[in-house]
Amino acid sequence: MSTPVMQEGERVEDYLQRYERNELLRFLTCGSVDDGKSTLIGRLLHDTGRIYEDHLAALEKDSKVHGTTGGGLDLALAVDGLKAEREQGITIDVAWRYFATARRSFIIADCPGHEQYTRNMATGASHCQLAISLIDARKGVTTQTRRHAFIASLLGIRHVVAAVNKMDIVGWSEERFRAIEREFVDFCARIGIPDPVAVPISALNGDNVVKRSEQTPWFSGSPVLELLESVPVDRPSPDASFRMPVQYVLRPDLDFRGFAGQIASGSVKPGDRVKVLPSGRETRVRRIARAAEDGGDASIAYAPQSVVLTFEDEVDCSRGDVIVCIGRDPAVTQRVECDLVWMQEQPLVPGQQLMLRTGAKQTPCTVRRVRWQVDVDTLGTSPAETLRLNEIGRVELECEERVVVDGYRECHGTGALILVDRMTNATAGAGMVRLATEAGSKRAHWETEALATLERAEDKPSFVTPEERERRWRQKPRTVLFFGPPHSGKTRAAHELERTLFDEGAAVVMLDGQAMRRGLSKDLGFSDEDRSENLRRAAEIARMLNDQGYVVILAMVAPDPAARELAKQLVGAERWEAREMGVAGGARGV
Repeated sequence: MSTPVMQEGERVEDYLQRYERNELLRFLTCGSVDDGKSTLIGRLLHDTGRIYEDHLAALEKDSKVHGTTGGGLDLALAVDGLKAEREQGITIDVAWRYFATARRSFIIADCPGHEQYTRNMATGASHCQLAISLIDARKGVTTQTRRHAFIASLLGIRHVVAAVNKMDIVGWSEERFRAIEREFVDFCARIGIPDPVAVPISALNGDNVVKRSEQTPWFSGSPVLELLESVPVDRPSPDASFRMPVQYVLRPDLDFRGFAGQIASGSVKPGDRVKVLPSGRETRVRRIARAAEDGGDASIAYAPQSVVLTFEDEVDCSRGDVIVCIGRDPAVTQRVECDLVWMQEQPLVPGQQLMLRTGAKQTPCTVRRVRWQVDVDTLGTSPAETLRLNEIGRVELECEERVVVDGYRECHGTGALILVDRMTNATAGAGMVRLATEAGSKRAHWETEALATLERAEDKPSFVTPEERERRWRQKPRTVLFFGPPHSGKTRAAHELERTLFDEGAAVVMLDGQAMRRGLSKDLGFSDEDRSENLRRAAEIARMLNDQGYVVILAMVAPDPAARELAKQLVGAERWEAREMGVAGGARGV
């Protein structure tokens, strides 16, 4: 776990080559303010010999002026380099640091803990493969801890270490550590982070940071550095779909036209058939061009290499286009849906005009609507008209030009976007593209338009009139919705009404939301969005049955008043009645 050292008789060239072959891991520290993120990084740098004598002497001097350790060495100052950071004792901007051991090289992003700097944390996390979430043992898991973990999961970070810091202050209590561990691991499971690990530490004293601590005989896990050295690093798969956003067109002379960019995913070799999007023109790769002094052209290139491609045909290709493999196309669209972290003081509102940047493409866009906002404490979603600073939600954007995007989890390079203020050129939001084909991207289709090729049912009127149906069934069609939380008695009340009406000779049908999930709605979960879609499907059936003269009774959870109003409009207000069920099973009309 020490810094690589030259072996006896080893040449400098061999040492440097061995050093450069070290596998690289990018990780960040995040969590609430004053949880010890900068101190942990300072301890890692100090105990691995990456703070040199002159820097250490300067830190000792600064610790007496700006330190928070009573005049002792404050290792947090090794990272907090801005004057304002030292004066306030907080981290404001992302601080990048580098160190290495004999087994691996590391790039660290020290991210701010203050809520107002959440945007800086999102920026740092977008470059990392692992997150260390610092948790103060006295405070436990906080809202900011959850927010940072949720952003990490949105950005596709699969490895998370919960460093439960300041354990010395709580007397190295195993009970306290296990309670925090359970809460954090449970939260990670809910947001899709596999196998999170918790470690009890004292960043100030170095316990369980680089070496195991004698203070925790009850802890059998690895210290932080050992975890960093052993965690599997996710490497780009050469079998992934080839994607390369074009950043620059090289035309040094009349005989050469090359297209430069960084490969976002997959691999490419001369002879491969590719497509240029959004135009859709197809061609073959002629060369992966390199200078003669670099050994000539390459036979193959992988993500994340930066390369220059030339084509066999003269096809239109320019900055902002995306070169892809044929057969596994990304989406080419003017409407983009994304999970967005809003980063401006002024709220995001529908109709707002911004600049969208994805890959090398830049185009004006308009906010169509905010679909929902995420509560980072409960992970529930709620309808929202706007997003405020540091809030996270699902947003729909309308672009002036077509853009080429993948789902973020499929390809980060073509699935990430930023929104830029068109007046100040400041970053306003960071988003992760969500496609309709992705898990969790189902929506309630209240506003979805039918295919243009479908004929309208009212253009083909039935040979049986509504008046004739009323005379046959001796009733007026109607839909009655019983709604309320689970175990509120809505299904029983619906069945009782069905029995009564049937005994009176009515033509009646009862639809239960739970029963629909076993068939028509088996693809839906239990989020607010899925419950809304389940109600919409039931309302569509009710409307068709009402048109046939039947009375329809629905029993649904239907928690969203807006969705119930849409169902009422779908069925028809003159046919609609809603009865809310309480916990005790009582009903009241709505």
